Amino acid sequence: MILKINEIYHSIQGESSFSGLPCIFIRLTYCNLRCSYCDSEYTFHDGKDMSLSKILDKIQDYSCKLVEVTGGEPLFQDGCIDLLQKLVDLDYKVLLETSGSLTIKNVPKEVINIIDFKCPSSNMKKKNLWDNINYLKLDDEVKFVIGDREDYDWAKNKIKKYNLTGICNVLMSPIYNQIKPQIITNWILEDNLDIRFQIQLHKEIWPEEERGV
Repeated sequence: MILKINEIYHSIQGESSFSGLPCIFIRLTYCNLRCSYCDSEYTFHDGKDMSLSKILDKIQDYSCKLVEVTGGEPLFQDGCIDLLQKLVDLDYKVLLETSGSLTIKNVPKEVINIIDFKCPSSNMKKKNLWDNINYLKLDDEVKFVIGDREDYDWAKNKIKKYNLTGICNVLMSPIYNQIKPQIITNWILEDNLDIRFQIQLHKEIWPEEERGV
């Protein structure tokens, strides 16, 4: 099994409920979306072919048991599911960062799905595959990236419509350098939303870096 890998690196988890923890990142090449605020366009095409065994050998260089498989859109590659299963078999704690535009039905149950459903300002909201909600587990996470009030109200309505806070963890974060975090936190407090607010911690630590660190 061969996958096209954009980069593999050891860093601090910058998002999700695991924010702040050391983590190994396996970033797969390709994405089926073109979000307006994308900060990882370099993942669309750049990468090198690696076998599963080479990937697993590489991550053993790091003394860390938390791994995130991300992209791009990792599920775009057929071998992603096999990679996730291998990581589970090796007793890694595995996170999958996905856009929610492709099904998570076949993702191993031990994997924590972090679904980044796309709000209106992304220009990709029509790509959201809401059927994925049927496969969410209690420890999975749904994330909404907010750029303006329209995004916030839209996300709030989806949270209510699908009872997301009763299904899994729900997070909101601001589009970096587009909206002040305080604005979103004020909205959350005013509406008494039972969700987690987050920032992209890695961008606060390494604001000048464009690739994974």
